[in-house]
Amino acid sequence: MAAKRLQRLVRKPDAIRKADDELSKAERTRECVLSAAGRLFRQEGFYATTMRDIAQESGVEAGSIYYHFQSKDQILNEVLDLGVRQLYEKVREITRSARRNSEDFRKTFALLIETHLTYLLTDSDFTSANIRNYPMLSDKARAPHRELRAAYAEAWSSFLEGARRAGRLRSDVSVSAIRQFILSAMNWTVEWYDVGRYPVHTLAERMSKLLLDGMCVRHRADTEGQKSSRSFMFAKAPEPVGKAAHTRAKILRAAARTLRDNGYKATTLRQIMAEADMKAGSVYYHFKSKEAIVDEVLDAGLRDLLSGVGAAVEEYREPYDHHARIATAIRTHLNFLFKASEFTSANIRSYGMLPNHLKERHRKIRHLYGRLWDRILREAQEDGAIRSDIKIVPLRQVMLGALNWTVEWFDPNKAEKQGYLSLPDFSDMLIKLLLEGICDRESAAYAEQIAVE
Repeated sequence: MAAKRLQRLVRKPDAIRKADDELSKAERTRECVLSAAGRLFRQEGFYATTMRDIAQESGVEAGSIYYHFQSKDQILNEVLDLGVRQLYEKVREITRSARRNSEDFRKTFALLIETHLTYLLTDSDFTSANIRNYPMLSDKARAPHRELRAAYAEAWSSFLEGARRAGRLRSDVSVSAIRQFILSAMNWTVEWYDVGRYPVHTLAERMSKLLLDGMCVRHRADTEGQKSSRSFMFAKAPEPVGKAAHTRAKILRAAARTLRDNGYKATTLRQIMAEADMKAGSVYYHFKSKEAIVDEVLDAGLRDLLSGVGAAVEEYREPYDHHARIATAIRTHLNFLFKASEFTSANIRSYGMLPNHLKERHRKIRHLYGRLWDRILREAQEDGAIRSDIKIVPLRQVMLGALNWTVEWFDPNKAEKQGYLSLPDFSDMLIKLLLEGICDRESAAYAEQIAVE
């Protein structure tokens, strides 16, 4: 390509140079627009971003942006494609090289984790824009990207299948579930990772070891104690008393569903009232603004989670059965996420794109929830129930990330269909993976690797 272009420049220097300069300028403008869109889609969300926003961010006149792109949907398509294609090609290159050179499974796995996290967190706004926006898009908007996303998933599955055949991967959990678990833990980092705290390489190293070997010491975790726990028998919230209270609760539930599906900035009062099957103007009798409604939804979601998990773990008395206690907390978290509180899933899905002033109002209770988990995990570590070489805060962040991202791919309503898990069975699977890791601990290869370490 470069040789042909050089030949053209030699043959017709004046006319061709002018055409190439114009072409390169158009290409540079186009790339600038895409980069700006990637940043905005990552930070604000697709639905909340306008063509005027993209033009302003890229320094292009609002009208002239249509010279390069017909619509915001076309820009989105290119951003989403770039976000997966760049990552897919790199991951495929790594896995092919590993097969050719018979690279060690753990070494290749660590490299794949670092590659995914690097694209997601520092190197590509396109990748993070894809991860954050795709779940909230319509089926029509998702359709052009399913094939490429499936190819990326298949690259991981093929690698993991090879590891299972070699006796490196546990056989009691499907490869597709293990892949989803791994990608979930990584993808949620867009919501909490702080580049100033530690570099991506350090995060990748810690995450890789946790995913491979789990959090507990080198034996199978015993979580049978949680089977009989009463913490899963959730009482329904009391019904509101009076017409006004009933209407208010109806608005909040409608807002939770709308917020969960569309995100904060794309959610409007009109949408909320349509979801509640009410007239738009009547909302002002109960709430001053959309922000007031969202505030209550977010607060309810976090308070439900904090009180629910807190009550569940308080059922245990010293000396703690730590594995069962952690398993109970995980089950309770997932139950609130999928069943006990629609406010919790609304909070989890929308928090990342909230304005800073809204985030600030809910930061205290989020920290309280984080500290609850830190206490559970630290007490387990102090008693030797989980490994001493894991730092508690990163462990909690990765673990909750793996749990929270499940709202994007697990559907408990499909439990009746063949091949789909119920919520309790799904919870059991995640507990195994988090406590014990994805490796086959009983294999000779695992014992040999641990001996080397």
